[in-house]
Amino acid sequence: MTYREPARTTIRRIRIRRIRVAGLLVVIAAIAAALGYQLLASSASTAESRSDVVRNEHRGALGQALPSTVWPADGQAAFVQSGRSQVQAGPNQHAAPIASVAKVMTAYLVLRDHPLRAGEDGPTITLTDTDVADTDRRRGQQESVVPIAAGEQLTERQALQALLLPSANNIAAVLARWDAGSVDRFVARMNATARSLGMIHTRYTDPSGYDDATVSTAADQVRIADRAMLLPVFASIVATPSATLPVAGTIHNTNTLLGHDGFVGVKTGSDDGAGGCFAFRAIRWIDGKRTTITGVVLGQPGHDRIAAALEAADAMVDRIAGHSRRQVRVMPDLRQRTLAPGTAPRSHR
Repeated sequence: MTYREPARTTIRRIRIRRIRVAGLLVVIAAIAAALGYQLLASSASTAESRSDVVRNEHRGALGQALPSTVWPADGQAAFVQSGRSQVQAGPNQHAAPIASVAKVMTAYLVLRDHPLRAGEDGPTITLTDTDVADTDRRRGQQESVVPIAAGEQLTERQALQALLLPSANNIAAVLARWDAGSVDRFVARMNATARSLGMIHTRYTDPSGYDDATVSTAADQVRIADRAMLLPVFASIVATPSATLPVAGTIHNTNTLLGHDGFVGVKTGSDDGAGGCFAFRAIRWIDGKRTTITGVVLGQPGHDRIAAALEAADAMVDRIAGHSRRQVRVMPDLRQRTLAPGTAPRSHR
C-alpha cells in the first residue's frame, strides 16, 4: 500500500520550497544589482574620461596656455594659428589708433593691383618735386620718412621696401597716388577692402597710419595681416632685415625680432596716440607640429613703444606655444636673419 502524506505536510513543503526559491531570487537580484552598479560606475568613468578628452581637445594647440592667460597686460591683442580659421581675440577689443600697422593694408592693395612674382621688381615710379615737398613737410612734423630726390626712380619692390622696412610715411603717399590717382581714392579703397574682409571695427583715413583717426582692433588687423602674408612678395619683404634704395641708401627693418624665436614679420608701428603696435608672424613647433602664429598687439605702453610691442608679442607667442624661451624649438632657417640691436629707427614721431 502506497503511503500518502497528509495534505498539511505537503502544503508546508511547497511553502518551504517557495521561500527557498524566493530567497534565491533575492540573492540573484542582489548580485545583478551589484554587477549593474559596477557596470554603471565603469560607464560613468568612461564617459567622464571622454568628457575630459573633449575638454582637452577644445584647448587645441594652446596646451596649458589657455586664452585667458596668453594676452599682454596692457592694450589689446589677437591671433590666429595655422590650420584654424577662427581669430582668437583677447579682452579690451575696441577701435583704437594703429599707427604704421596701417601700412599692411597699403602694401596689400598695391600688390593686389600690381602683382609681382618672385624675383620681379615691377614697374618704375618716378618721384616728383611734389613728392619732395611732401617729404619735407612730413619731416618737419617728425614723421618717419626716407630721403628722396626729384627724378629719383624707385621700382615697385623698392617702394614697398621703403614702406614696410623703415616705415616711410612719404612713400605711403607716393604709392597711394601711383596706385589710385589720389590719396583720397586710395583711402576709399582701403575702407572698401576692410569691409569686404569683415573688418567691421576698422576705419582708414590715411595710407600711412600717422593720422590717429585711422583706427582698428587687434582682431581686425589679424585678418589683413594673415591675408597679406599669403602674397609671397609681401612675405619676403617683411622678412628682410635691410634693403638699399637709390638716394636713401641702406634702410633697416624696424622689426628687430626677425630671426629670433621664430619671427618672420610683419610690421611695427608707434606714436603717442597708438602706443606700441606690432602685427607679427612667428613659426613654432607645437605638439610636434610646425605651427604658424599670426597676431597683433596694440596700445603697448612704455618709453620705447616699439620695443614694448615687440616684447609683448614675443611673450605672447611663448605663452601660446606653452613653453619657456629656453624650451622653444626655433625654425632653423630663421637663425641667419638677425639684426644688430639698436639698428632700427622708429615708425612714427
